[in-house]
Amino acid sequence: MSEKTWPPAVLSLVRKGRIEPADVRRLRETVYGNAVVSREEAEWAFALDERVSETCPEWIGFFVEAVVDFAVWQEQPKGYVTEATADWLIDSVSDRRLVRTRAELEVLIRVLEAASSCPPKLSAFVLRQVALAVLDGEGPLAPEHRGEPGVITRDEVELLRRVLFAFGSSGAVGISREEAEVLFDLNDGLVEGESDPAWSDLFVKAVANFLMAARGYTVPTREEALRREAWLDQPTGGIVGIFGDAMSGLLTHGLKGIWSSFREPEESEATRRVRAMEAEIKAAEVVTADEVKWLADRIGRDGPLHANERALLLFLREESPDIHPSLRTLLDTAA
Repeated sequence: MSEKTWPPAVLSLVRKGRIEPADVRRLRETVYGNAVVSREEAEWAFALDERVSETCPEWIGFFVEAVVDFAVWQEQPKGYVTEATADWLIDSVSDRRLVRTRAELEVLIRVLEAASSCPPKLSAFVLRQVALAVLDGEGPLAPEHRGEPGVITRDEVELLRRVLFAFGSSGAVGISREEAEVLFDLNDGLVEGESDPAWSDLFVKAVANFLMAARGYTVPTREEALRREAWLDQPTGGIVGIFGDAMSGLLTHGLKGIWSSFREPEESEATRRVRAMEAEIKAAEVVTADEVKWLADRIGRDGPLHANERALLLFLREESPDIHPSLRTLLDTAA
């Protein structure tokens, strides 16, 4: 938006180059004076966050609160982020590739956490910010990266987990194709065997969850499906460390553990509760060969199979004898 449309209070803060607690109190009184955050006011907040170099913690809290209030609760329908609003958010914080500030990235995450529904592209866009920091040293998360290039740390894995849980907080049960694409791209770029073992755990479970949803299985909540298990948390390096011949039995056992996290005993009360919630989602699923072909095309796209891709294939071979023919050659390769 043009500076010509900014109110004097916003221009004054930009020229001062600093936002102090007293300034935040005045902004809050102005924005929430009529209990409604307008799009124009949200855009002023983005402008201030990008142009003022020195801010206080109170500013971050107000900035996130104001934009979330507008995007989630004051746009119609309330609680649902539409395609248009998602595009507006992405355009407001980025050049369509990199988010400009850490606070703006937090805004996107908080929108995902607050909304009842968001377009998958918003979650995938946030996930890609982690990938860009880890692989290319770019974006607002790059200064926080404590590992070597191409090595993902535990903190970054947990941020990915937070985004995936946020998007699934109110009904987005299965991992989306857009999210799975980002996870595959990140996995392709990582240095084999150097990342925190938590990455192997998250990658295999998330992609398995996507494939099950695409094939029409009734899947649990993301939090249940992506729950950490000890079998991938080995001190020798996770999936890579346990791929030796001596540990192949442990690997197979671990993959069965993934499957069991997707299924509960038939008599389980939790299963009955989840079944009712997911009936509508499953009824709306269209199981297509295209989605399974996508996985066949993705695995090994950049050459030799990664350890995590092999783990995923071994899981499918062990537990899914009815797997689509397009994956059969890859399953034989992983054997």
